[in-house]
Amino acid sequence: MPSSSQHYHAIVIGSGQAGTPLCQALAAAGMRTALIERDHVGGTCVNEGCTPTKTMIASGRVAYLARRGADYGVGTGPIRIDMRKIRRRKRHIVNLFRGGNEKRIKQTKNLDLIFAQAAFTGPKSIELRGRRGVGRTFTADRIFINAGCRPAIPALPGLDKIPYLDSTSIMELAEVPKHLLVLGGGYIGLEFGQLFRRLGSRVTIVQRGPQLFSGEDSEVAEAVHQILKGEGIEVLLGTTTQSVSRSRREIAMKVRVGNKARTITGTHLLVATGRVPNSDALNLVAADIATDDRGFIRVNDKLETSAEGVFALGDIKGGPQFTHISYDDFRVIRTNVIERGNTSITGRLVPYTVFIDPQLGRIGLSETQAKSQSRTVRIGPLGGAADAGTDIGPK
Repeated sequence: MPSSSQHYHAIVIGSGQAGTPLCQALAAAGMRTALIERDHVGGTCVNEGCTPTKTMIASGRVAYLARRGADYGVGTGPIRIDMRKIRRRKRHIVNLFRGGNEKRIKQTKNLDLIFAQAAFTGPKSIELRGRRGVGRTFTADRIFINAGCRPAIPALPGLDKIPYLDSTSIMELAEVPKHLLVLGGGYIGLEFGQLFRRLGSRVTIVQRGPQLFSGEDSEVAEAVHQILKGEGIEVLLGTTTQSVSRSRREIAMKVRVGNKARTITGTHLLVATGRVPNSDALNLVAADIATDDRGFIRVNDKLETSAEGVFALGDIKGGPQFTHISYDDFRVIRTNVIERGNTSITGRLVPYTVFIDPQLGRIGLSETQAKSQSRTVRIGPLGGAADAGTDIGPK
């Protein structure tokens, strides 16, 4: 552990998909660098996001195919789900990824890995809190914030009195829920909803908006709806959740569908209503770093914050929350800071994949987004020839 007061060329807060390669690149370029990590090396993707969820989704797909073996002329017989073994496999793979990242970081010259909570005390200074870093103050020429997000918990009456699940805790279940209630019809809710349906749960998804995937085109959202419905998942659209409570071993959700009140009961509740930034723990006001009304750090097209020499990368700066965006933020910083180039995030094409089955992928603007920008849109029907599209919009 470095001394109680120390100066670095660069400090990186958070070891996510931007922070991990960035700290190594900075150190390799000869800059004395500190990586401050509160919990686990690897950030959300390795520990609570991409790696563990897709590992479990693979188990769900195997179960799904095993049940359908007869459709392919393969006799499989009854299947049995061992949730503890699925969880153990997930933990093993996460530990491999996390351990590999941590080993590479520790072997990098000019780089100190420090486990603690960072909080700003000034524009270029931070104080470490928690674990072994209590009271230590570090300063740096540049500071890079890659502190990520956490599950959002809605202000829902009764929620604080029941044992609800979020996107992290649901992966630690030791048994398959009998009836999983999912609050939220976005990426997280649909991936876990389909996963646990395939593992044997009855699943009900409650979505406040008129369609699943509120940011997607309506035709895409409806296609996903039909896929999930075909697997036996109940989807309630345009449904407002009014309160939740627990009675014996069941969770009750009081909802309103249009003008009709209804009570839904299940054994488990997954709250999948989005994510909020971890900026509230950083004392950003001490460094005069501006945020929006949701707490996301404001940046310009070069990822610079309102404080000179301080940058924000990944989910904490707002916008789409995908791993590859965070990594591309690293590319921008590497080009501008290390290679002395001149690039920005303006105009970059954003790809994403939702790991339902079949997977949903897209790159760039959706039809709805393109029309909102008064762009000319060509639509190619599924399975049609390239020249079968229809031009829509201004000429």
